[in-house]
Amino acid sequence: MGAFVATLRTQVDLAQRALARAGDTDEVHRHSARLLDLLERAEANGVDTTEWVPSDVVSAASLAAGNGA
Repeated sequence: MGAFVATLRTQVDLAQRALARAGDTDEVHRHSARLLDLLERAEANGVDTTEWVPSDVVSAASLAAGNGA
């Protein structure tokens, strides 16, 4: 599981960086959805990601991906 977690962490980091660089609404939506997908995949596999992504980033990504009001 070590390699899986390491790869997942790398992908989460890349998604966060891409989200921070996103310029238009479509990019923000796409990178937000990718980040949330990775976090859901981690959760489904019992990986604790609470220290990986700040909660405000997760909240903003959720809104941008259309998962909130």
